[in-house]
Amino acid sequence: MIDAVEAARGAEGQSLLDSLRLRDDTAMPLYQQLEQQLASLIENGSLAPGTTLPAERQLAERLGISRVTVQRSYKALRQRKLLTAHGRLGSIVQENPHRLTPELDRLKGFTEEMREIGRRPSSKILERKLTTDRTITSMFGLAANARVLKLVRIRYGDGIPLSHEIAWYNIEAAPGLLKRDITKSVYTELAACGAPLAHAEQAIEAASPTAEECKIFGFTEPIPCLLLKRRSYGRDGRMLEYVEGLFRGDLYTYRVRMRV
Repeated sequence: MIDAVEAARGAEGQSLLDSLRLRDDTAMPLYQQLEQQLASLIENGSLAPGTTLPAERQLAERLGISRVTVQRSYKALRQRKLLTAHGRLGSIVQENPHRLTPELDRLKGFTEEMREIGRRPSSKILERKLTTDRTITSMFGLAANARVLKLVRIRYGDGIPLSHEIAWYNIEAAPGLLKRDITKSVYTELAACGAPLAHAEQAIEAASPTAEECKIFGFTEPIPCLLLKRRSYGRDGRMLEYVEGLFRGDLYTYRVRMRV
């Protein structure tokens, strides 16, 4: 095991723990501030699994706070299963228990993906409206003045915000979707109104979250995320969906099955 002070160095040679900033001009107790900041470093990967954190007394002296404050913070992190106590070895960073590793093996929506990995899916709709967008309608091969259904959602797994999703749907190809309940799986509702998906084209790229998305995910500062762009088609070849979903880079790792 290695000490985080020596192992977790920034570009200028400073320890990541030197970035901890506790404030006395806020109502939040010091131990909660420390807990949140350490949790953020663990969850975004800055403090890797297996890293040993400084001893309580050492960290307390460095930050100019009481040892009891550090004890309370470490205890809370152990309760969250982000740290584990190993006697004289100190407190060691655990593998993030919330990290997801879904497999990209076939066409499936967020709801099905969550259920496959044993998570409870849910969504919050931020926007649902019929709109005209020349750029989007051209992607669907529709007239410039055609209307599409725009759906903006936050997608959750076990109550944790995992994705900010903006999607558009071809209501000329699936008019029944306007009357369906799309608070859960849109793919299920497309099938129910006679427009099941047949195949999709998907790209994944690195992206930085906006200020709004940082607020949604609870980030104190932007960290790299995964941007999934998908075009989904029906059995008749018409494009039914275009979606851009930003997934948390600190919690998502996609696995791809490859065959020789």
